[in-house]
Amino acid sequence: MKFLKALILALLVAMIALPAAAADIELAKKSTISEVLKRGELRVGFDAGYPPFEMTDKNGKYIGFDVDLGKELAKAMGVKFVPVNTDFDGMVPSLLADKFDIIISGMTLTQERNLKIGFSDPYIIMGQTVLVNAKHKGKITSYKQLNDPKFIVISRMGTTGEEATKRYIPKATYKSFEKEVDCALEVINGRADAFVYDLPVNEVFQKQQGKDKTFLLNEPFTFEPMAIGLKQGDPDFLNFLNNFLRQIKNDGRYERMYDKWLRSDEWQSQVK
Repeated sequence: MKFLKALILALLVAMIALPAAAADIELAKKSTISEVLKRGELRVGFDAGYPPFEMTDKNGKYIGFDVDLGKELAKAMGVKFVPVNTDFDGMVPSLLADKFDIIISGMTLTQERNLKIGFSDPYIIMGQTVLVNAKHKGKITSYKQLNDPKFIVISRMGTTGEEATKRYIPKATYKSFEKEVDCALEVINGRADAFVYDLPVNEVFQKQQGKDKTFLLNEPFTFEPMAIGLKQGDPDFLNFLNNFLRQIKNDGRYERMYDKWLRSDEWQSQVK
């Protein structure tokens, strides 16, 4: 009798497990991994106006930290790397519309974005800094001092720089532009007092064009983890991405990319 009960219980467990296993198989088939391997290409979305993460060199080729990261990921999957240059404002909608497979574009993992798409573990931690017109040198030493309507503070539309400005400097007169370079030029040419944006970008503008026209408050006042964006409901691809990031951070590849693009400025000669 006990044997019969055990047999019936085992059969019931098997009957329950079979649909679950079938569902797992179907989920795996729908994963981006399957689509990428079948296509033989990894389509990576980014906005080529965010040095040193993604930009265009003198020969019209895409280069930068994120571009190298995408190439390493494609190599790990055994497929061709296909860059898809897309305006940052349309990045999430384009991913959801299957214009590309993932986003590697210096995108900050925010809760608002995370409601729409999934994210890998962070691959780098950044924060907002302030590029200030030289006329304020010695007077402005903190972003908090810009919290006044008399100051024109700008950032790029639809970015965490814009969010940080509105949140931490709400009283300032805010203006937005579609490209980082336009924001920086407003400050460099004295038409705005400050540009709130990610540290690496502001460092590039300060070195290349700011010089004696601007100065940089280079202590980040926000915490911003940048991560790879992917469609929700794809645990297999998320697992692959996180394991990929762990691997390159421990085998020397990540460190070499970091040194090349973030600790050195030799790359600047390729884009001038």
